[in-house]
Amino acid sequence: MRLILLGPPGAGKGTQASRLVEKHGIPQLSTGDMLRAAVKAGTPVGLKAKAVMEAGGLVSDEIVVGIIADRFDEPDAKKGFILDGFPRTVAQAEALDKMLAQKGLKLDGIIELKVDEAALLARIKNRADETIKAGGTVRADDNPDAFKVRLDAYRAQTAPVSAYYAGKGALKQVDGMLPIDAVTKAIDAALGG
Repeated sequence: MRLILLGPPGAGKGTQASRLVEKHGIPQLSTGDMLRAAVKAGTPVGLKAKAVMEAGGLVSDEIVVGIIADRFDEPDAKKGFILDGFPRTVAQAEALDKMLAQKGLKLDGIIELKVDEAALLARIKNRADETIKAGGTVRADDNPDAFKVRLDAYRAQTAPVSAYYAGKGALKQVDGMLPIDAVTKAIDAALGG
């Protein structure tokens, strides 16, 4: 099972990915984790990434796709994987398609969690208010203003990825505002299981 989970920050991708990992016995692949691992392992692509990161630059799509290509070859990913947070742009989606074709692989599903952005913002604000009332410190990503910035970045860069896959007839949408168990069941149904 090779999957991509799409959706804005706070849509529940992480929660659903962990359930899919458990059900299918496949790894959830995070590009950030993969970059750090490749750098630490000193792979050729990791060394390129390290040089760019040490210079304060953004790692190119070519390097990120190279790291993902290497990760797909590891034993735990042979049965499949879940990509969460990648592809972030249409260029990355196109590069992923090309790389998968070169490896003779194809995606089994591209699932987008559709959510009401106003409801997500309200959720984040309530979480921040509850944390403050309880005497806690609000995490940076639970700050409504920071969340709005992340949401704007998602809309500008990543939302077009959904249109890219929809145009290929590959995108399945699931209502991410449903209760967690209902979202899980909807994803299973969308995947034909």
